Amino acid sequence: MSKLLVKADKGHGRVAHVTPQNAGWTYVGFDLHRLRPGETVSGQTASCEVCLVFVTGKGKAKAGGNDLGLLGERMSPFEGKPWSVYVPQGSDWSVTADTGLELAVCSAPGLGGGLPVRVIAPKDLGHEVRGKGTNTRYVTNILPEGEPADSLLVVEVITPGGHTSSYPPHKHDQDNLPAESYLEETYYHRLNPPQGFAFQRVYTDADRNGARSLDEAMAIEDGDVVLVPKGYHPCAACHGYDLYYLNVMAGPKRTWKFHNAPEHEWLMKA
Repeated sequence: MSKLLVKADKGHGRVAHVTPQNAGWTYVGFDLHRLRPGETVSGQTASCEVCLVFVTGKGKAKAGGNDLGLLGERMSPFEGKPWSVYVPQGSDWSVTADTGLELAVCSAPGLGGGLPVRVIAPKDLGHEVRGKGTNTRYVTNILPEGEPADSLLVVEVITPGGHTSSYPPHKHDQDNLPAESYLEETYYHRLNPPQGFAFQRVYTDADRNGARSLDEAMAIEDGDVVLVPKGYHPCAACHGYDLYYLNVMAGPKRTWKFHNAPEHEWLMKA
Protein backbone atom coordinates (compact mmCIF):
# COMPACT_ATOMS: atom_id res chain seq x y z
CA MET A 1 0.00 0.00 0.00
CA SER A 2 1.20 3.51 -0.78
CA LYS A 3 2.84 5.42 2.07
CA LEU A 4 0.61 8.35 1.06
CA LEU A 5 -2.62 6.44 1.76
CA VAL A 6 -4.01 6.45 5.31
CA LYS A 7 -6.83 3.95 5.88
CA ALA A 8 -9.29 5.20 8.49
CA ASP A 9 -10.46 2.74 11.15
CA LYS A 10 -14.01 1.46 10.72
CA GLY A 11 -14.93 1.87 14.41
CA HIS A 12 -15.49 4.86 16.68
CA GLY A 13 -13.24 7.39 18.37
CA ARG A 14 -10.28 8.87 16.56
CA VAL A 15 -10.24 6.90 13.33
CA ALA A 16 -7.58 8.85 11.36
CA HIS A 17 -4.53 10.64 12.72
CA VAL A 18 -2.10 12.68 10.60
CA THR A 19 0.57 14.82 12.26
CA PRO A 20 3.57 16.64 10.83
CA GLN A 21 5.70 14.00 12.57
CA ASN A 22 4.06 10.89 11.10
CA ALA A 23 3.54 12.53 7.70
CA GLY A 24 7.16 13.64 7.49
CA TRP A 25 6.36 17.28 6.86
CA THR A 26 6.04 20.59 8.74
CA TYR A 27 2.61 22.20 8.69
CA VAL A 28 -0.58 20.16 8.27
CA GLY A 29 -2.35 18.00 10.85
CA PHE A 30 -5.62 16.14 10.35
CA ASP A 31 -7.70 14.01 12.73
CA LEU A 32 -11.05 12.40 12.07
CA HIS A 33 -13.31 11.48 15.01
CA ARG A 34 -16.39 9.29 14.71
CA LEU A 35 -18.63 9.65 17.78
CA ARG A 36 -21.81 8.00 19.04
CA PRO A 37 -24.54 10.19 20.59
CA GLY A 38 -23.38 11.43 23.98
CA GLU A 39 -19.67 10.87 23.34
CA THR A 40 -17.26 13.80 23.69
CA VAL A 41 -13.98 14.66 22.03
CA SER A 42 -11.81 17.50 23.31
CA GLY A 43 -8.44 19.05 22.65
CA GLN A 44 -6.02 21.89 23.27
CA THR A 45 -4.67 23.78 20.30
CA ALA A 46 -1.35 24.71 22.01
CA SER A 47 0.82 26.38 19.34
CA CYS A 48 -1.55 25.46 16.49
CA GLU A 49 -4.81 26.83 15.16
CA VAL A 50 -7.67 24.44 14.43
CA CYS A 51 -10.72 24.30 12.20
CA LEU A 52 -13.38 21.85 13.41
CA VAL A 53 -15.52 20.67 10.49
CA PHE A 54 -18.82 18.90 11.19
CA VAL A 55 -18.61 16.48 8.26
CA THR A 56 -21.83 14.76 9.33
CA GLY A 57 -24.13 14.97 12.34
CA LYS A 58 -24.79 17.40 15.18
CA GLY A 59 -22.94 18.23 18.37
CA LYS A 60 -22.67 20.74 21.19
CA ALA A 61 -19.43 22.71 20.86
CA LYS A 62 -17.32 24.73 23.27
CA ALA A 63 -14.10 26.59 22.47
CA GLY A 64 -11.95 29.17 24.21
CA GLY A 65 -14.35 29.31 27.16
CA ASN A 66 -17.34 29.97 24.90
CA ASP A 67 -20.44 27.77 24.72
CA LEU A 68 -21.22 27.69 21.00
CA GLY A 69 -24.41 25.64 21.26
CA LEU A 70 -25.66 22.87 19.00
CA LEU A 71 -23.97 22.90 15.58
CA GLY A 72 -24.28 20.75 12.48
CA GLU A 73 -27.28 19.82 10.38
CA ARG A 74 -26.40 17.59 7.45
CA MET A 75 -26.28 13.83 7.93
CA SER A 76 -24.26 13.20 4.77
CA PRO A 77 -21.34 15.19 3.31
CA PHE A 78 -23.22 15.08 0.00
CA GLU A 79 -26.14 17.11 1.42
CA GLY A 80 -25.57 20.84 1.77
CA LYS A 81 -22.79 22.84 3.38
CA PRO A 82 -21.04 22.07 6.68
CA TRP A 83 -20.88 23.85 10.02
CA SER A 84 -17.35 24.60 11.22
CA VAL A 85 -15.56 26.31 14.12
CA TYR A 86 -12.29 28.25 13.97
CA VAL A 87 -10.24 27.85 17.18
CA PRO A 88 -7.06 29.95 17.61
CA GLN A 89 -3.84 28.79 19.24
CA GLY A 90 -3.75 28.48 23.01
CA SER A 91 -7.41 27.44 23.29
CA ASP A 92 -9.35 24.48 24.65
CA TRP A 93 -12.20 22.99 22.64
CA SER A 94 -14.72 20.16 22.97
CA VAL A 95 -17.62 18.68 21.03
CA THR A 96 -20.29 16.36 22.47
CA ALA A 97 -22.22 14.40 19.88
CA ASP A 98 -25.98 14.90 19.81
CA THR A 99 -26.40 12.45 16.93
CA GLY A 100 -23.87 10.18 15.33
CA LEU A 101 -21.10 12.63 14.47
CA GLU A 102 -18.11 12.71 12.16
CA LEU A 103 -15.81 15.57 13.16
CA ALA A 104 -12.68 16.61 11.25
CA VAL A 105 -9.97 18.44 13.20
CA CYS A 106 -7.80 20.40 10.76
CA SER A 107 -4.66 21.98 12.24
CA ALA A 108 -1.65 24.07 11.29
CA PRO A 109 0.81 26.36 13.10
CA GLY A 110 -0.62 29.43 14.78
CA LEU A 111 1.34 32.63 14.21
CA GLY A 112 0.11 34.64 17.18
CA GLY A 113 -2.57 36.36 15.16
CA GLY A 114 -4.81 36.86 18.20
CA LEU A 115 -7.93 35.84 16.30
CA PRO A 116 -11.13 35.00 18.20
CA VAL A 117 -13.06 31.76 18.25
CA ARG A 118 -15.76 31.90 15.57
CA VAL A 119 -18.52 29.71 14.26
CA ILE A 120 -18.55 29.36 10.47
CA ALA A 121 -22.16 28.74 9.47
CA PRO A 122 -23.30 27.26 6.13
CA LYS A 123 -24.81 30.60 5.10
CA ASP A 124 -21.37 32.21 5.40
CA LEU A 125 -19.68 29.81 2.99
CA GLY A 126 -18.87 30.61 -0.59
CA HIS A 127 -19.83 28.04 -3.22
CA GLU A 128 -18.53 27.75 -6.77
CA VAL A 129 -18.61 25.48 -9.78
CA ARG A 130 -15.25 24.69 -11.37
CA GLY A 131 -14.47 23.06 -14.68
CA LYS A 132 -16.58 22.08 -17.68
CA GLY A 133 -18.11 18.87 -18.96
CA THR A 134 -16.76 15.82 -17.16
CA ASN A 135 -14.29 18.04 -15.32
CA THR A 136 -17.11 19.87 -13.48
CA ARG A 137 -16.98 19.78 -9.65
CA TYR A 138 -18.63 21.72 -6.83
CA VAL A 139 -16.51 23.62 -4.30
CA THR A 140 -17.42 24.94 -0.84
CA ASN A 141 -14.84 27.28 0.67
CA ILE A 142 -14.76 26.75 4.45
CA LEU A 143 -11.60 28.69 5.33
CA PRO A 144 -10.29 30.37 2.17
CA GLU A 145 -7.43 32.83 2.15
CA GLY A 146 -9.86 35.75 2.13
CA GLU A 147 -11.10 34.78 5.62
CA PRO A 148 -9.04 35.28 8.81
CA ALA A 149 -6.61 32.54 9.89
CA ASP A 150 -2.87 32.24 10.45
CA SER A 151 -1.96 29.22 8.31
CA LEU A 152 -4.98 27.06 7.50
CA LEU A 153 -6.78 26.76 4.19
CA VAL A 154 -9.81 24.43 4.27
CA VAL A 155 -12.16 23.54 1.43
CA GLU A 156 -14.48 20.71 0.46
CA VAL A 157 -15.30 19.48 -3.04
CA ILE A 158 -17.92 17.17 -4.52
CA THR A 159 -17.00 15.49 -7.81
CA PRO A 160 -19.87 13.71 -9.62
CA GLY A 161 -19.39 10.12 -10.71
CA GLY A 162 -17.50 9.88 -13.99
CA HIS A 163 -15.81 13.27 -13.49
CA THR A 164 -12.26 14.33 -12.72
CA SER A 165 -11.12 16.80 -10.06
CA SER A 166 -7.94 18.63 -9.05
CA TYR A 167 -7.53 18.48 -12.81
CA PRO A 168 -5.84 19.45 -15.06
CA PRO A 169 -3.05 18.30 -12.74
CA HIS A 170 -1.58 21.12 -10.65
CA LYS A 171 0.97 21.38 -7.88
CA HIS A 172 1.95 23.81 -5.13
CA ASP A 173 5.28 22.55 -3.80
CA GLN A 174 7.63 25.48 -4.44
CA ASP A 175 8.02 28.55 -2.23
CA ASN A 176 8.27 30.73 -5.31
CA LEU A 177 5.73 33.50 -4.96
CA PRO A 178 4.01 35.06 -6.78
CA ALA A 179 4.17 32.17 -9.27
CA GLU A 180 3.69 29.26 -6.85
CA SER A 181 3.24 28.70 -3.12
CA TYR A 182 4.43 25.80 -0.98
CA LEU A 183 1.45 24.03 0.60
CA GLU A 184 1.22 20.58 2.16
CA GLU A 185 -2.20 19.01 1.69
CA THR A 186 -4.47 16.24 2.92
CA TYR A 187 -7.52 14.81 1.17
CA TYR A 188 -10.22 13.15 3.28
CA HIS A 189 -12.37 11.12 0.88
CA ARG A 190 -15.98 9.91 1.09
CA LEU A 191 -17.99 8.10 -1.58
CA ASN A 192 -21.69 7.93 -2.35
CA PRO A 193 -22.78 5.12 -2.31
CA PRO A 194 -20.03 4.16 0.16
CA GLN A 195 -19.08 0.83 -1.46
CA GLY A 196 -17.60 2.68 -4.43
CA PHE A 197 -14.03 3.65 -5.17
CA ALA A 198 -12.14 6.41 -6.95
CA PHE A 199 -8.55 7.02 -8.00
CA GLN A 200 -5.90 9.57 -7.11
CA ARG A 201 -2.41 9.97 -8.49
CA VAL A 202 0.35 11.96 -6.75
CA TYR A 203 3.41 12.52 -8.90
CA THR A 204 6.25 14.93 -9.69
CA ASP A 205 7.69 16.10 -12.99
CA ALA A 206 9.95 13.66 -14.81
CA ASP A 207 13.67 14.41 -15.05
CA ARG A 208 15.62 14.27 -18.32
CA ASN A 209 15.78 10.47 -18.03
CA GLY A 210 12.04 10.15 -17.51
CA ALA A 211 12.30 9.32 -13.79
CA ARG A 212 9.99 10.87 -11.17
CA SER A 213 10.95 11.37 -7.52
CA LEU A 214 7.34 10.55 -6.55
CA ASP A 215 4.71 8.66 -8.53
CA GLU A 216 1.90 6.95 -6.61
CA ALA A 217 -1.47 5.88 -8.04
CA MET A 218 -4.05 4.88 -5.41
CA ALA A 219 -7.49 3.32 -5.34
CA ILE A 220 -9.48 5.47 -2.90
CA GLU A 221 -12.22 3.97 -0.74
CA ASP A 222 -14.75 5.59 1.57
CA GLY A 223 -12.97 7.17 4.56
CA ASP A 224 -9.44 7.17 3.13
CA VAL A 225 -7.00 10.02 3.68
CA VAL A 226 -4.37 10.86 1.06
CA LEU A 227 -1.21 12.84 1.85
CA VAL A 228 0.15 15.24 -0.76
CA PRO A 229 3.65 16.31 0.30
CA LYS A 230 4.56 17.49 -3.20
CA GLY A 231 3.68 17.07 -6.84
CA TYR A 232 0.52 16.93 -8.92
CA HIS A 233 -2.52 15.22 -7.37
CA PRO A 234 -5.54 14.69 -9.70
CA CYS A 235 -8.58 12.57 -8.75
CA ALA A 236 -11.06 10.57 -10.83
CA ALA A 237 -14.51 9.50 -9.63
CA CYS A 238 -15.84 6.29 -11.16
CA HIS A 239 -19.23 6.15 -12.89
CA GLY A 240 -22.08 5.76 -10.41
CA TYR A 241 -20.14 6.99 -7.36
CA ASP A 242 -19.88 10.63 -6.36
CA LEU A 243 -16.66 11.65 -4.61
CA TYR A 244 -16.45 14.07 -1.68
CA TYR A 245 -13.17 15.30 -0.28
CA LEU A 246 -12.16 17.68 2.45
CA ASN A 247 -8.86 19.45 1.76
CA VAL A 248 -6.55 20.89 4.41
CA MET A 249 -3.60 22.98 3.22
CA ALA A 250 -0.90 24.96 5.00
CA GLY A 251 2.61 26.23 4.36
CA PRO A 252 4.95 29.13 5.10
CA LYS A 253 2.64 31.64 3.38
CA ARG A 254 -1.15 31.46 3.54
CA THR A 255 -1.90 31.70 -0.16
CA TRP A 256 -2.87 29.17 -2.84
CA LYS A 257 -0.81 29.74 -5.97
CA PHE A 258 -0.54 26.64 -8.12
CA HIS A 259 1.38 25.52 -11.18
CA ASN A 260 -0.37 23.49 -13.88
CA ALA A 261 1.37 20.52 -15.48
CA PRO A 262 2.61 22.08 -18.74
CA GLU A 263 1.73 19.08 -20.91
CA HIS A 264 -1.90 19.21 -19.74
CA GLU A 265 -2.42 22.95 -19.52
CA TRP A 266 -4.06 22.98 -22.97
CA LEU A 267 -7.14 21.53 -21.26
CA MET A 268 -7.75 24.89 -19.60
CA LYS A 269 -8.59 26.30 -23.03
CA ALA A 270 -10.27 23.26 -24.55
